Amino acid sequence: MSRIVVLGCGAWGTALALSLVERGGHEVTLWAHDPKLAAEIIAANENKFFLPGFPLPAMLNVTGEDSAIAEAEIILSVIPSEFLRATCKRLAPQIHNGQLLVSATKGVEDHTGLRMTEVITQSLTAQGLNLPVGALSGPSFALEVAQGAPTAITIAFEKIEHAARIQREFSSPTLRLYTNDDIIGVELGGALKNVIAIASGVVAGLDLGHNPAAALITRGIAEITRLAVSCGARRETLAGLSGVGDLVLTCTGSLSRNRTVGFELGKGRKLPEILESLGGKVAEGVLTTRAAIGLAQKQGVEMPITAQMALILDTGKSPRDAIRELMTRPGRDE
Repeated sequence: MSRIVVLGCGAWGTALALSLVERGGHEVTLWAHDPKLAAEIIAANENKFFLPGFPLPAMLNVTGEDSAIAEAEIILSVIPSEFLRATCKRLAPQIHNGQLLVSATKGVEDHTGLRMTEVITQSLTAQGLNLPVGALSGPSFALEVAQGAPTAITIAFEKIEHAARIQREFSSPTLRLYTNDDIIGVELGGALKNVIAIASGVVAGLDLGHNPAAALITRGIAEITRLAVSCGARRETLAGLSGVGDLVLTCTGSLSRNRTVGFELGKGRKLPEILESLGGKVAEGVLTTRAAIGLAQKQGVEMPITAQMALILDTGKSPRDAIRELMTRPGRDE
């Protein structure tokens, strides 16, 4: 049995905690950043705001106390990218080198362009800590994981033995994990697909049909792969679950928050209004778009879809004008 603490009680964190409890054999704790939020979840016996309709099993502990992290053998971080660095600094006194840390956040830090495992490692190293940090990613809607739908994802660590341990500890009849040692590819595939998902939503919101949707997914994975490979990823990783798999799901599934943001943009709504309507739920692709542009410039990589999405999000550019510019770019080989 392992003691596992899940950091972050959003939909994805809650779903993973439920999956781990259902698997059995673990002592699982779901940590909330605010003790009041933890108390509300305990009182309601469900996460009514982020994942309603799923009563919490008696074996799942919910807490807002930082001290719970010190007792864990495995820490599973599902903290939104914009709050991750501050959370790491806050929790560092409770973290020790004997633990294994897994990031399940699909994002890139704004302003720095760092992947989530890089943010965690950098933050903890500054506090004198040195522990293995890996990434969990792949096509996985929180609701379906909570429902027990068969789901396949990827776990990546630099040392494959750490990935193999998480594979053993997390795998169940409804959650299948594949191991990988390409952390860069797994993380960037999971993060950058959110940008393309927003674009996919725009196409759907404009009611342009299936042809552009298919073209967008195909050219989207091309530019995701270009950037990831330039950062040191393996091309084949982007053809796997954390690349193409996650991209297809997020670009076509109605449960995707990023696709929903794009859909509303296509319908003519403004970004601040759309984000406010999410009521505190996070669409990571908005911040990732900005971070991706900075990373692409640093690497000297062309990302035309991402560039147009940045203009739509940051300057209010017309989605139709953005699509027109993409379609009239100079011709080239595939």
